[in-house]
Amino acid sequence: MQEEKFIVREPLVNAQERVVGHALSWNTAGEGGDMPVDQARALAAFVAEQLGESDSGSLVGEQVIVLDTLAALLDDPAIAALPPQATLLRLDAAQLAHDSTKAAVQAMRAKGYGVVLRGLPASADKGLLALATHAELNVRSVEFAAQVQHIRALGLPALKIIARGVDNWRSFDLCAQLGMLAFCGNLHLTPRPDTRARELNPAQALILELMDMVRKNADVKQLEGVLKRDAALSYKLLRYINSAGFGLGCEIQSLKHAVTMLGYSPLYRWLALLLATATTTGYSPVLMQTAVIRGRFAELLGAGFLPRNEAENLFVAGMFSLLDKLLGVPMEDVLEKLQLSESVTQALLGREGIYGPFLALAEACELHHPDLEMMATSLCISDRQVNQAQLSSLAWAQSLKL
Repeated sequence: MQEEKFIVREPLVNAQERVVGHALSWNTAGEGGDMPVDQARALAAFVAEQLGESDSGSLVGEQVIVLDTLAALLDDPAIAALPPQATLLRLDAAQLAHDSTKAAVQAMRAKGYGVVLRGLPASADKGLLALATHAELNVRSVEFAAQVQHIRALGLPALKIIARGVDNWRSFDLCAQLGMLAFCGNLHLTPRPDTRARELNPAQALILELMDMVRKNADVKQLEGVLKRDAALSYKLLRYINSAGFGLGCEIQSLKHAVTMLGYSPLYRWLALLLATATTTGYSPVLMQTAVIRGRFAELLGAGFLPRNEAENLFVAGMFSLLDKLLGVPMEDVLEKLQLSESVTQALLGREGIYGPFLALAEACELHHPDLEMMATSLCISDRQVNQAQLSSLAWAQSLKL
């Protein structure tokens, strides 16, 4: 890439708030805006390249990737290198005005690629929509309701509708009731309106107790004694430890086995992951996956600059940066119970200290942040390193099968 370009991701979620894919775009592209041909080609080529790498090979997994492209690139080698069954190509409907373009789209569909049409006219004809697998509509448009009704009346049961511009939970719930998918932007980072006071559930309290014991290097027999209070947590912890994401060469049979093989430091990391998934109130799969991706992303960003144990602390900082939203309690209350190191606390409360800049950069890649380039440059991290780390963190989260 000749100029600094950073990939920004946006989750595509279903009515149950589960992530079914991610839209990947350059930070320089505005929402829904067309990219120059060279930028569109570069994005497809980079994603295809990363899919060929072992660290990112599971990027698609059970999810899909959504890429903006142009009709002129449909027969380009960069597009052809993308896996058909896991790729949705997003096109502006206006580009399908000519028969030759329609034929090119039909050829891509025949190969297994999904096609998302955006910028649809208020009364799009059935022939146009039959070319697509998905129709993208903006909920902010005054024509939104009429467009939904029009498309449903056409009788295309295989066509899925994706909502764009969903910036509040009321809009999301409406789209969910209508059976739509949604690009949720950063909506999942906004807590749902809820005035109820919340407390940690028993599982969360137990995990926090274990984390405090690990921090104090308690004997493994004591840890096992506490963990035995909740058989489900024991099972879940061992499942995470044995997941592909941690890349162990043998199956771990017990907590003692894990500590014997790998020591205490990774155990804190696994417990952090377990804590993030132990919520029973306001459960949001997209928020949970965002926390996991952010933690791994921050860790990978710092891996080339910090000792291994410091990079592992970055994983914890990234995960915990969303812990208040995941657990439904104020961050101050969480930190009071966790007793984290000063460096992690500085990162969580003010994005300061040794970990703060890495965490802030990981967060910026979830948005079209105007200072992304400056933030990366200040850490001497290139755009390519940032983009590789981001796609690798997506793949890692997939491998955990949360």
